[in-house]
Amino acid sequence: MRSLSSSLDPFALPSHGGDLAAADARFGRPAEGWLDLSTGISPFPYPLPKIDLTYCQKLPDAILEGALRTVAASAYGAADAEQLVVAAGSQAIIQTLPRLRPFSRVAVVGPTYSEHANAWTNSGHQILPCETVERIGDAEVVVVVNPNNPDGRRHDPRRLQEIAADLAGKGGLLVVDEAFGDIEPDQSLVPHAGPGLLVLRSFGKFFGLAGLRLGFAIAEPSLARLLRTTLGPWPVSGPALQIGQIALADQAWIETARAKLIREAGLLDTLLTRANLSVTGGTALFRLITAPRAWALYEHLGQRGILARPFAASPRWLRIGLPPGEEGRQRLDRALSDWRD
Repeated sequence: MRSLSSSLDPFALPSHGGDLAAADARFGRPAEGWLDLSTGISPFPYPLPKIDLTYCQKLPDAILEGALRTVAASAYGAADAEQLVVAAGSQAIIQTLPRLRPFSRVAVVGPTYSEHANAWTNSGHQILPCETVERIGDAEVVVVVNPNNPDGRRHDPRRLQEIAADLAGKGGLLVVDEAFGDIEPDQSLVPHAGPGLLVLRSFGKFFGLAGLRLGFAIAEPSLARLLRTTLGPWPVSGPALQIGQIALADQAWIETARAKLIREAGLLDTLLTRANLSVTGGTALFRLITAPRAWALYEHLGQRGILARPFAASPRWLRIGLPPGEEGRQRLDRALSDWRD
């Protein structure tokens, strides 16, 4: 490997997955390219349909966005397309939502995706960190990622509905981020979205098209309209609207992809167990391992051109995404063969 000059701090642990520029600065660029296992994005993307080039030339119109909202409502189980908000990734909604509420005490059930707490903090709200939904205290807003990132923890949907009802009674809000929920649709709260409950869905992770930047919020119609107004006109590109509509309507591909991801996650478990690594959580899109020297393992893999996801808050955690098939698994297997914990 050769080292590359960079203004990035090569010693800082990454705050997100997928940052190959930072990986280049830290480890040098691998001759055979990076095997990026640092995200929870499917390595088996939806086959891109032929795109009508007129969608790249003209501004996306309301008819195309409305068509996507209708398809997405059906795919996710929403009661009405008016509940749907389309955005350039669910991250855009995560950053916008806190600006729509007065000062609130916000319980973020963690450890979890850090951008939730960041967004509410940056908008002047008070964060109340807690480890379970039973310790949300007097919070007016509660944020839960289900299944959770990075440990895959599941929260009982019935309990979440109870919390949403309690919050609705006092003008509060439960935000349930189901970015990794496509594998287990029966656990989704989208059908129950309404007063006191907003659900986030990510398109890019399950469909393996994160660069398309497409995500959704499902909420009561009045909040959905407010979000759409705040996001402004043309929140998503025409090609993203077109591809999203085609992909979300492709139920045969969706069912096949669910089965494939579950199977691939099992193969990854076998590989990690063979390397004497303890799989302590995750979803079908990633696994969380706990090891006494997880940060050292991150360095070990990085030196061999494989990028995993360490966590500054926990030196024992390392998240590993799905390899892209047999060749990727073999490369990971070779890198782990000389690891000694």
